[in-house]
Amino acid sequence: MMKRITRSWLPSWRKPWFWMGLAVAVSFSPEVFSRVAAFATVDDDTVQTTIEQDEQLKRGQQIYREACASCHGAFGEGVQEHYPDKLVGDATVLELADDITQTMPEEAPEECVGADAEAVAAYIHFAFYSEAARIRNRPPRRELSRLTANQLRQSLADLYAHFEGIRSVTEERGVNGVYFDGDRWNDENKKIERVDGTIDFDWGDDGPGAEIKPESFFIHWQGALKVDVTGEYEIVVDSTCSFVMDFGRNERRLIDNHVQSGDQTEFRRTLTLTAGRVYPFKIDFRQRDRKTERPPARIRLAWVPPGGVEQVIPERYLLPGWWPATFTVSTQLPPDDRSYGYERGISVNREWDEATTQAAFEMAQIAIDELWPAYRERNKDQPNENRSLLRAFLTEFVSVAFGGELDEATRQRHIDAQLDATEDDSLAIKRVVVLALKSPSFLYPLADEDQSRSWRAANRLALTLLDSIPADKWLLEQAQNGGLESEEQVRQAARRMLNDYRTQAKVRDLMYAWLNMNDLREVVKDEESFPEFDRALVADLRASLDAFLDEVAWGETGDFRQLFTADWSFTTDRIQEFYGQPWESEEESAGWLRRTVSDSEHRFGALTHPYVLSRLAYLDSTSPIHRGVFLNRFVLGRALRTPNAAFAPFSPDLHPDLTTRQRVALQTGDEACQACHIRINPLGFALENYDAVGRFRNEERGQPVDASGNYLTLSNELVSFTGAGELAHYLANSPDATRAFVNRAFQHFVKQPPGAYGAGTLDELVERFAASGYNIRALLVDIAVIAATRQDSPSEQEL
Repeated sequence: MMKRITRSWLPSWRKPWFWMGLAVAVSFSPEVFSRVAAFATVDDDTVQTTIEQDEQLKRGQQIYREACASCHGAFGEGVQEHYPDKLVGDATVLELADDITQTMPEEAPEECVGADAEAVAAYIHFAFYSEAARIRNRPPRRELSRLTANQLRQSLADLYAHFEGIRSVTEERGVNGVYFDGDRWNDENKKIERVDGTIDFDWGDDGPGAEIKPESFFIHWQGALKVDVTGEYEIVVDSTCSFVMDFGRNERRLIDNHVQSGDQTEFRRTLTLTAGRVYPFKIDFRQRDRKTERPPARIRLAWVPPGGVEQVIPERYLLPGWWPATFTVSTQLPPDDRSYGYERGISVNREWDEATTQAAFEMAQIAIDELWPAYRERNKDQPNENRSLLRAFLTEFVSVAFGGELDEATRQRHIDAQLDATEDDSLAIKRVVVLALKSPSFLYPLADEDQSRSWRAANRLALTLLDSIPADKWLLEQAQNGGLESEEQVRQAARRMLNDYRTQAKVRDLMYAWLNMNDLREVVKDEESFPEFDRALVADLRASLDAFLDEVAWGETGDFRQLFTADWSFTTDRIQEFYGQPWESEEESAGWLRRTVSDSEHRFGALTHPYVLSRLAYLDSTSPIHRGVFLNRFVLGRALRTPNAAFAPFSPDLHPDLTTRQRVALQTGDEACQACHIRINPLGFALENYDAVGRFRNEERGQPVDASGNYLTLSNELVSFTGAGELAHYLANSPDATRAFVNRAFQHFVKQPPGAYGAGTLDELVERFAASGYNIRALLVDIAVIAATRQDSPSEQEL
């Protein structure tokens, strides 16, 4: 049973010095905690006054200056020759006091114990150590930042989509298929019209329908590929008959096998695709009557997604019917800084400059080849004196790229001067496009203080929710017509923009970041221990997790707590065969990926999903340390110091009589290790009922699994639990876990810290999140509204 313990003293068994035989009692009264909590909201001008008026803080400051500042700096900034690291973190006052009692000052720790240690801890925590102190002393700023790589990629795709069209989200899946008797399109010979779930047919010597002769038929498939993860995809078509495939746009030929010759039946193409985009495609497949031997008719459309295995493209990624043309820049963009836990566009160097230049030229060429000819055709009835049609096209292009109306000086420099410089339309387009896409007005989209409030709101909504620029007709009309002036108007717009594949992709990326899965590294296991755990199973597990995350985020309730408490998931035949009864599918569930039966005893949301647990394990054994670090840093948002040195885990073969838990306790029992492992191990141990591939177990090496653990919260509650179930239900209701998720969501979507939008922004969002029933979509709307409406800050005025 999970237990919550709130005490005025830290249990000695929680600390390494108890195990070393150095037990020292450190006691605090409840009044100390309430006083320290109140200090966290003190205004900067009264910090020193507050210290001087409180005897404990005043005493702590005096001791710190006399005994600590020489090594740690006057304000905890560190001293290079002694202790260069800053004194910052998220330890409670009790934890700080205990560390001081045991270790400070280094040469004589016995000189600062009891009330003195309490006073120093309270002073440090209040003056500069805690998050509240750091925000108070140095309020976060909205840093000037360029487009990240993904934002640049999405913005260029939406510049293209602005002219070609953007379709709304659909629940329909599959590909439209039109089947003809005879080897060409002839309406009189049309026999079948239907939506095919996938393209994977082997008719052999027969035809695809009773009224279609097997020796000569034609099939036209039209649909689109929905992409959820950015990266390199290999498109594979296996066909025994002639076919052609266009991808991204009609007549943008990807594979041309118009005349089948030789023995080649497999065709592969590698493409860089962007998450949240929909790529139209069509396939024309022909079985021709011939004098020579007729091959059996077979066609299969497959892919190899990033980090995945080759498989028939599943129905859930296929959309039927016509979709507008799509463009994705193929230029390799350098990775962005992630040192703060989220992507930031802060580096401006030669590599980035060259990449953005190459991307600009690539966009210019697609504008010349596709956008301008299509625009000219659509407007062929319009007058074109003095190249007015081209001028209108380029004006629209630059206006969308810059996220606002163009003033006369900008129009003259970016459009008129470039048109006047050459009579060659293609060269003029290239000059305008490259100049615009290398301009700070495009690369720094929030440097838009010259635009109206509605335009600024539109730019921020698009950047926050879509990682892009305002490009679709509706949002542009709102910006142009002053439709985003009030907070309620912005809120309504944000709600509307949630229903977008680009937003869905950004939410998926948030979930990956929360689960520490951004790298999508290959998951492998020892073949002798787990012979059936192969790449195909891993691909199914990842698809299962993806479907689960999507259902939680976009399902009826959108309840964040389901990430911990859901007793259902999604399964495949391969998963069911490997993991057994708990992963069987519901009777009414159909398709390749199916909802599982409920299992409230062993399944607890993403926390116990085999893909997550397999990543947090070694080749042949579990890793409570990896799992504990993950829970601390990513789920609970706690800070952990970087280990002093890397170490290999004790081999199970060297300790055959010990369980994994016992080996980890033995290896990390040293006092220096316990400074961090006192937090790490107890959380990781709670998942020990799940082996290295995420299968439930009650025994390890003939011994019962001990899955008991505990966690000391930021509010100084010691929470004890046994097993994943109790841990999951604690996390679902944990203020620390909730706050960590909200903070990560804000950073992920806005690319700035919440504190830069006001000291109380994070608290406000957490309160609203709870009031919404922990609805993830409601949280995203609140984040977008704050990002779009809190525009007038000192840091933005300096842009």
